[in-house]
This record gives sequence, C-alpha cells and structure tokens, in this order.
Amino acid sequence: MCLGLVFFISTVPSFMAWMTYISHWFDEDDWYEGQQRAKMSHVKQVGLLAAGCQPWNKDICAASGDRFAYCATLAVYIYQLDHRYNEFKLHAIMSEHKKTITAISWCPHNPDVFASASADSLVIIWNVNEQKVVAKLENTKGIPASLGWCWNAGDAVAFVSHRGPLYIWTVSGPDSGVTVHREAHSFLSDISLFRWHPKKKGKVVFGHTDGSLSIFQPGSRNQKHVLRPEALEGTDEEDPVTALEWDPLSTDYLLVANLHNGIRLVDSESLSCITTFSFPSAAASVQCLAWVSSAPGMFITGDSQVGVLRVWNVSRTTPIDNFKLKQTGFHGLHVLSSPPKKKSCSSQFPTKNHHTSSTSEAVPPPTLTQNQAFSLPPGHTVCCFMDGGVGLYDMGAKKWDFLRDLGHVETIFDCKFKPDNPDLLATASFDGTVKVWDINTLSAVYTSPGNEGVIYSISWAPGNLNCIAGGTSRNGGFIWDVRKGKMITRFSEHGKNGIFCIAWSHKDSKRIATCSSDGFCIIRTIDGNVLHKYKHPAAVFGCDWSQNNKDMIATGCEDKNVRVYYLATSSDQPLKVFTGHTAKVFHVRWSPLREGILCSGSDDGTVRIWDYTQDACINVLSGHTAPVRGLMWNPEIPYLLISGSWDYTIRVWDTRDGTCLDTVYDHGADVYGLTCHPSRPFTMASCSRDSTVRLWSLTPLINPLQINIITDRCWDDIVGNTDRAVESGASPLLCGKVSRDIKQELEKLSGNLQGKKLRWFSEFFSPPGGSKNLWDLVAVIKGQDDSLLPQNYCKGIMHMKHLIRFRLSKAQELTTVKMSKFGGGIGAPTKEERLKEAAEIHLRLGQIQRYCELMVELGEWDKALSVAPGVSMKYWRKLMQRRADQLIQEENDDVIPYCIAIGDVKKLVSFFSSRGQLKEALLVAQAACEGNIQMSPLSTASGTAYSGGNNTDDYNDLLQKVSKELADWYFQDGRAVLAACCHLSVENIELAMANLIRGNELELAISVGTVLGESAAQATHYALELLARKCMAVIACVIFLM
Repeated sequence: MCLGLVFFISTVPSFMAWMTYISHWFDEDDWYEGQQRAKMSHVKQVGLLAAGCQPWNKDICAASGDRFAYCATLAVYIYQLDHRYNEFKLHAIMSEHKKTITAISWCPHNPDVFASASADSLVIIWNVNEQKVVAKLENTKGIPASLGWCWNAGDAVAFVSHRGPLYIWTVSGPDSGVTVHREAHSFLSDISLFRWHPKKKGKVVFGHTDGSLSIFQPGSRNQKHVLRPEALEGTDEEDPVTALEWDPLSTDYLLVANLHNGIRLVDSESLSCITTFSFPSAAASVQCLAWVSSAPGMFITGDSQVGVLRVWNVSRTTPIDNFKLKQTGFHGLHVLSSPPKKKSCSSQFPTKNHHTSSTSEAVPPPTLTQNQAFSLPPGHTVCCFMDGGVGLYDMGAKKWDFLRDLGHVETIFDCKFKPDNPDLLATASFDGTVKVWDINTLSAVYTSPGNEGVIYSISWAPGNLNCIAGGTSRNGGFIWDVRKGKMITRFSEHGKNGIFCIAWSHKDSKRIATCSSDGFCIIRTIDGNVLHKYKHPAAVFGCDWSQNNKDMIATGCEDKNVRVYYLATSSDQPLKVFTGHTAKVFHVRWSPLREGILCSGSDDGTVRIWDYTQDACINVLSGHTAPVRGLMWNPEIPYLLISGSWDYTIRVWDTRDGTCLDTVYDHGADVYGLTCHPSRPFTMASCSRDSTVRLWSLTPLINPLQINIITDRCWDDIVGNTDRAVESGASPLLCGKVSRDIKQELEKLSGNLQGKKLRWFSEFFSPPGGSKNLWDLVAVIKGQDDSLLPQNYCKGIMHMKHLIRFRLSKAQELTTVKMSKFGGGIGAPTKEERLKEAAEIHLRLGQIQRYCELMVELGEWDKALSVAPGVSMKYWRKLMQRRADQLIQEENDDVIPYCIAIGDVKKLVSFFSSRGQLKEALLVAQAACEGNIQMSPLSTASGTAYSGGNNTDDYNDLLQKVSKELADWYFQDGRAVLAACCHLSVENIELAMANLIRGNELELAISVGTVLGESAAQATHYALELLARKCMAVIACVIFLM
C-alpha cells in the first residue's frame, strides 16, 4: 500500500482528490478500531491555570540568577527569564510531594539544584534543568518546618522541625548521610525559620515564635533565646520572628523582623540592637524582608495586612519609599540577583531568518555580566501574597514585569463551564473561594468573597442567569451572583453537615439538589421551598439530574449503591437501586445522548455503566488503581466517557467494549473534576489536588471525523444517530445538539458551503487559543464585509487595514469620559486612567496635538512639551506660555514622545521590541505605513531624523519584520495558531501556513488553505502529504500488531 500511495502522491491532479483518497482509508482498513489497538490516540494538554502561592509556610519563595520559584500546596513552580523576549515564562512544575510542601531552598553553589521539604517528613533534591529528582530523604523524624543549604558545603542541606534538633543531610560523597547539629536542639520555643551565615563557616541563627533568636557559631559560646524585643522582656507574650536575613556586607549584623514589634538591625556578637526602624503607621506589621544586593545597605519589606512594599536603608530609621501593590498582604519576598536586562534600543532586526521549531534543540541564554544586568536600586523583586498572587515587580519603573494573580492555593474539587459561554470556567476549592476563569487568557476574571470553608461542589444556573450555587463543608449552600460579586441566597437544610454535591436542574431553573453527609438528598427551590427529602442509609456523595427527563435524578451513596428517584411522585422511595460496587459510590452522571444510561464512580476503582431501562449493569470499566472521582460523558460521541482518579490519572473509555483509549498522567495529585462545554465538546477541563486546572484537546480521538469534514464526505459519515454510533467498531459520529444545529444551518444556505462548513466545524473541534481569530483573518483576506466581523474581533490580532481604525475608535471612546459627570461607577477606570490610555493611543496613531492636549489636561506638561515641535513651533510656544501659568513640575526622560515627534519610526519600533512590547511595535509600524507618523521639518533641518522615514517600502518591510517577531514569540510559547494569525494580519499566507504545519495543526492548515484557495495551494498540498503520512503510520502500526 505504501508504494502505491507514494506513486499516487506524485500523480494526483488536485489536493481535493487527495483528501477523498485519504478518507476512504477509514472505510477500507477499519482505521478507527486499529488506531485504538495501536494506541495512537493521545489526549493533548492545551492550557494550564497554574496554582497560586501557598500562604501557610515561611520559606516558600526562592530565586537564583534568572530563575525564581514558589510553592503551591503540592508542587514547586519555576519561572525562567526568556532572554530573547525579556519576559519570565513557566519553565517547570516539580511535583513529587504527596503532602503540603513546607519549605524550599536554592543551592547557593549550583543554580540548577534546589531542595524542598514537605509535611510527610520528606526532603527532595531537584535538578531544574533536567526537571527530575536527584535524591530523596524520607522519614526525617519530624516535619521539616524550615530548610536551608549549608553555605560552607556544596552538597549539604539542613532542616529543622518546630523544636529542633537541626539535621544536616550530606547528599553525596564519603560523608553522605544525616547528622545532628551538636548544639542546636532542645529549644524552648518553636522555630519560625533559620539562616546560615553566607561567610562565617558553620554560623547559624534561629528565629522563634516567642520573638527571640538563637545563635550558634563554632568556637564561640552558643546563645539561646536572646534578643527578644524590649517590649516583650519579662512577659509570656509571643511575637514570632517573621523574617531573618544576615547583612551581606557584615559578618555579625543581622536584620530581624517580628510580626508586631517591627524591624531591628542587631549585632550577633555583642547581642545588642543597633537600629530600630519606624513605620509610618502603628498598624503596619512586617511579614517578610530581603536585602537588595546591588545597593549596599538597602533592604525591602512586605507588610502582612496590606500589600505595601517598603524600601529602606540602614542609615535611616524610616522608609525611603512605599509602594501599595495589592489589597492583600505579603507572604514572601526575594530580590533577583540577576534580573531582566534591558536590551539596547538601537538594536536592529536580524537580516537573516531563523526558523525554530518546537522540537529544535534549545540555544542556551547568554551569560549576563554585572554591567549588563539591569540592577539599579532597588531592582526587581519576586512578590508572593496571602491570596496566592505571585509577581515580579520592577521598583525602579514602578510596574509589574510579571504578575500571576488570583490562583487557587489549595485542592480544586470541582470545575464547570458556564452554560451560555464556553470561554468561562468556574472552579471551587478547599481554600474557600469560587473563581471564574477566561480560558482564552488563562486568567481569573471573578472571585467569590471567600471564607466559606471548604467548597466541594458548584453548579451554574441554567442559561444566562450569571449565578453559581455552591456546597460547603460547614456553611451549607449558597448562591453567588457572579456579576454583582455577592452572595444573594444561603440555605442550611443540612445544618452543619457538609454538602458534597450541588446540582442546579438543567431544565428547571427553580430547582436545586444537594447531597450531604447527613444521608439526605434534598430538592429545594431557589426561594427556599423544600420539595423532597430523600433519606439514604449513609452519606450521599453525588447526584445528577437526567438531561432527558426533568423529574429524574440519580444519587451515589456511601452504602455502595446508586439510586434513581422520580420527582413527579410524592413517594420518597427510589424507583431503582443499582448494586454492584464494592465500596462507596461517589459521583454519578447521566448520559446526555443515550436515554436511561448512567455511570457511577466508586472507591473500588471502577466505573460502572448502568442501563435504567434494563435495570442492569452493562459494563464495568477497570483500570484505575485508586478511588474514582471525576466523571464526564462527551456531549457529541455517545460512547466516550472520561474518568479521573486518586491515582493521579485521567482515563478515556470506549464504553461499548470497555476499552481504555488513553491514560493521562500529567496531574501531580488526585483528579476531582472533569467538564466540557457542548459548543466546544472536544476541549475538556480537569481540576486536581495539585491546585491546577488543565485544558485538554480530545480531537486526536476522533481524527476520522475531521478527515470526513475536510474531504466533504456525505453527512451520514459525519452526523448520525446514537444507535449507529454505539455499534461495535463503528467510526465516531457526531450525535449532539450542537453538531445537528450546524448541519441544519448549513442546509439552509445556498452556494459554495465548504468554506463555512470548514470554519464552523474547525471552531467546534479546536480548543481556545486563536482558532476564531484565524478564521476572522481568513474572512478579511477573502473580502468579507467588515460589518460582519464579530464584536470581539478588535480584542485579538487584527488585519493590518483595521489596526489603526479600531485603536482610534477605542481612543475616542476613552476620551468621551470627559463628558460624563459621574464616571464609570465602582471598579471602573478613573477619568485620569481613561484619558491617559486615550492619549497613548492618539500618540501611536501620530495625532500629536491631541496627545499634547490630553497630557496637559492630566498635568503631564513635560510629555506634552517634548513632542509639541512635531506639530509646529508656534504651537510649542503656546504650550510653553500655558505651562508658565502652572505650578506643576514633573521630570520625565521618556524616549517615546521624542521618537514620535521626530518621526524616527525605526528607533521607536526597536525600542518597543527590546522591551518585549511587540504588539506596540506592530501598531507603530502600521501607523507609519499608513502615513500617520511623519518626519518633523524641525528634525529634518537638524539632520537627526531617520533618513528612510518617508520610504513606504522601508516601513512595509519593518511591519513584516515586527509581525514575524510577534509570530515567533507566539510560536515559541506553543501557540502556533496565534502565530499564524500574526502572519495573516499582514497577508503573509505562506508563513501563516508554515506556522500551522510546524505546529502540527495539519487539519486546521488544510481547512484554512482550502478556503484561501490558490494562494495557499502549495502549502495545503504539503500539509495533506504530511497528514497522509501520519495516517499511513497508523496503518503500518495496525498491520504490525496484527
């Protein structure tokens, strides 16, 4: 077959014939069944909502060179500076601990090695580059509360429990093993943290919860529980040491922070306090501190109650500066010793094209010298907050270089998509909050007030009601109005018993079901009327409304049984009781496509499929090695079921014969929730005890369907009924409502429907991440009327002909706030913020006079004056005269207005690119291409302007280069579809197709190429050949297995 296929490739007259030829493989070779036997299907991770930083333990933040790390509950997140784009990216998630991580410490001698400790008495040594465990120490004789590498030994790490002793683990060498420090034991107060001296061998200090210090030094008298704050002397009050750092320029000085008694600089030799530092407010308290190594005598602190960062110098007792960064308090601080460098803004774009694929060998980043590193005091600081937020703050520029905000910090028990919006995902956590995420940006857009105890379960209200019901461990149930941000209803029919599951009826928005440890499943209305109380013999863990019968509900019980109740009767007895599990039943799920079919997951490690109409178990799915928690039927493929377990895995099942199609091992702990949206049925979300939410693409499981759509096969090969789809060995068919709606809409239309068919199904199959954006750009290139573009088109990557117009429209909208008396309301941007944003847009569009006027209104005169000559000298003199009437003075050396005024587009684009602001660079380049930025006559006279500034060809080349650099950034970040969007925005179809092909988006490349036609024919043919080879590999594997 392979030789014949190669011959066919060389002789085929058109790629449509190619696609038809490929589609017949599935019929002739029973491709689908063979693919499952060959294990060629793979669920692919396409998104990650990272966990936040845990707020419980002290040493949960560390940094080394161009990396920093923070601890979630069960994993360590490591971010590394991408030198090419001057930004931090997630480099690795280290997940090996089974219980809460208590401390981490980076090796001072080797930036590739760090240690972590956890509450299960475990210490692990990691290699960051290789992302693997180097060594483990189990059974540490107590929980390691603090951890630190010994500065005088390259391979020794010390750890201590709350009262000691201090253990020293030599990881390798002839003296490997664990020893106990001779003196550091039998403390009278719990240890908060400890620090080795970086210069004096063997010197170590401990901070205690009673506010005292203990200092040990070889050859000197040891000092235990000394240097308590004066206010505590003679009392039994406790004031824990929250931070402790040796002065890097002294052998004896030490900075100490107590929670309530502030900061002291103490002498560890004379045991005296040298300086006590004063806070602006008596209410301020210190949670963490760090020295700024690049500025002698300078240190920073983070407040515990509010996110105020303070900058200090030992020569002053009051702060030099204060920055309020967040509403919530700090938890950890660390100053980067080698922060992001600032690339020269005179750097030019490379003339040689460098193509890097996701499989290319990585090029090591350049080594930074001290002069190259941007380390002006006070530098860059890693900030961790009590609400889980993590960021990198540039104190010189007073801005965030990186901010990961609002992540969950504990186990995520449940996740659900909003019924009327597949882009919004809600999650419920042990940390007592519900968060709503935009899965396109992977950011939290709403978070509940909190303090609910453990939230086990959530359920969206049907339709567009914008409410979420939640069940808690101790506070009953609640209804949260997401948009208003407040709880609007609470119910407590279960008393103080935990609610394990809550389910809003799919078909009746007034009914909510709750299941509890009290043995009841209660059906109530949203206004508080109890309709039914179904008593069970033990705790009820799960319930689910039938999607085919609004009055039918199933429950899972601790007594190992599944029950089905019918609400239309007054009886409190179940219609059916299904027995067979050998341990408690947790979740139950009705099939959305097969009436009377439901599944249940149990602590016996199995999933059982029940047929209500036959009153029987029709299949048992075995494979998990621990209790099953997550369950999800696919809303389009009737036999496809996904389960998640405490064995850390997700399994995909073909329920027709019980085959496990794929097993996913990516989660680092128990998997609890699984969900997908009917409008995007092959994008699945999962949540776990590892505090992450992950997004998965299931499309590789139904590859034949995609081929049938691309080849324009008949509808019977794409959309079918459930009976056909569940036949043994049958190829997958779409049976859900959304696919039927697409078919009906297409059948109503006339003309060439293949383009619409390819687009609609492509968006249906594709995960979030640019598919819609890509098709919008294809439509623009094909000449679609702009009025048909969707409302959110301007939020993505726009075609070059729209870029200026849409940004100008936004600037005008922002400026209209001047006409509003009351502004935008609570939470809306202030008038000053909106005017400033409008001014920046006008500036980049070359509307210099409008920019100047808005800057004057904001009081930023220096910016206005710096660009005024770009309008005229007369206008500049007018502004100077008006400025003389004002008493406001502001110093500003911003290079951007000067570049705009003199028309030096190339320098400005290079400036933006050097800072990683590629979208801004693209906007300026497009403005120049459209003639909105002109060379100033004043600049020309002085000979300072860019000589090629008026050359349209030069500007077009610049635009193409910036677009390519932005595309490369997206591609390196694993977002090939958005990379293709960048090239399509400047109509570079060849590179757009190349990015899709290199990103292994073959089906999408063929679909897009088919619509674009002749301009993409060669790339489409190539993508088709690659897809053919991929299919041939599957066939070869099947033949081998036979």
